[in-house]
Amino acid sequence: MSEGRTRGDGQSGAAGGGVGAEDGRQPSLREFVHGRVSDLFSRMEGDELDGLYRLVIAEVECSLLEAVMEETAGNQGRAARILGINRGTLRKKLRAHGLVPQTPQPTGGGGG
Repeated sequence: MSEGRTRGDGQSGAAGGGVGAEDGRQPSLREFVHGRVSDLFSRMEGDELDGLYRLVIAEVECSLLEAVMEETAGNQGRAARILGINRGTLRKKLRAHGLVPQTPQPTGGGGG
């Protein structure tokens, strides 16, 4: 596992050098998300948040999809296997987050 990668159990693959964990190690994904949500509450200064769950899930899912698509150089079959979802579900999620390049519309005239 390369340095800075996160294992499937949410624990950091790197042995230190990270930001946010009190003991100097890189925070787990769970710790990172907890810290960011806590920061959000601090910035809200008593204002009500509506739809926080949906907001967090959408943001995390979009970032996850972007990272996996970068890692696989856009190979959707490989990305789906890494994510543990079928390719059709991946394509649906990519479209929902605006991460699929638009297919060019054919121009009229039959070509040539």
